[in-house]
Amino acid sequence: MIALLILPLLLPFALPPLARRALDRLAPAVALRAITGSAVALAGCSLAALGAFVLTGLLRLPFFAALGDLIRPLHTASDRYVLPLAAVSVGGLAVFAWTLARSVLRQVRAFRAARTEAGRGPAAGDLCVVDSPCADAYALPGRPHRIVVTTGMLRSLDGSEREALFAHERAHNAGGHHYFLAAAELAAHCHPALRGVRDVIRLAAERAADEAAASAVGDRRLTARAIARAALAGQGGGAERPAFVPGAVSGPVPRRVEALLAPRGRRRAGGWVAVLLVACAGVSCVASATGMADFHHRVEVAQGEAER
Repeated sequence: MIALLILPLLLPFALPPLARRALDRLAPAVALRAITGSAVALAGCSLAALGAFVLTGLLRLPFFAALGDLIRPLHTASDRYVLPLAAVSVGGLAVFAWTLARSVLRQVRAFRAARTEAGRGPAAGDLCVVDSPCADAYALPGRPHRIVVTTGMLRSLDGSEREALFAHERAHNAGGHHYFLAAAELAAHCHPALRGVRDVIRLAAERAADEAAASAVGDRRLTARAIARAALAGQGGGAERPAFVPGAVSGPVPRRVEALLAPRGRRRAGGWVAVLLVACAGVSCVASATGMADFHHRVEVAQGEAER
């Protein structure tokens, strides 16, 4: 059981290099879904493993064993490691809960501030213009979805570049990219190895919106120029916004521009990367489920139910 539950804690370390390779070889929208799904699965399995370690350690103690109606001590093949693993797991879960709570509070405050700021400016359909010298533009989820752009950004772009920028932000809202970014943020708090995947998911969301904008305006060079000029104009930074709110100047802009200007040749085969992502998540799920099933069986044995 111990070995099975350690595996979900080790597999997340394989995801960051796989995620970067997947973004290079798969279409951005496909990579976004595959990487985010794998990150969420690995995060959930790692939490399940930590929870199982904690429960195993608690049921080794007489007080909690009595609460669990155990008539004999809970036995595992590696009893000497149970209590140390349980103590480490408690610490890991406590850090997760603390950092997640702080992040949620910070994100909620930033989201409310962004919605309030967007509500003050004039709106035309889904477009909100905020009077600010800072050049910024982002897709703001909610009811309804909004595209927020500052007057500083509007002054930095010409008419066609503005249309490309708006198409980019509309693609974020249409694709529900804020859900992927929120999932990436959550996974990053569940396991330290998944923090590196968070930036890859953000880049995948931006690349997917870039491609959608290029298709909408019918000009890849125009889209690349709009993104580059928006990034240069927004170097001074804008108002703080939640991590799940995508913006046109997020991520490594030179890499995004290079991808838009690259020849539209045949994409390199990336099926094997997708298979590895699915396999990584699948092995973690099977290991955690098998470990939890074994834990449940051992509890039944300790309760005497397996012999009835």
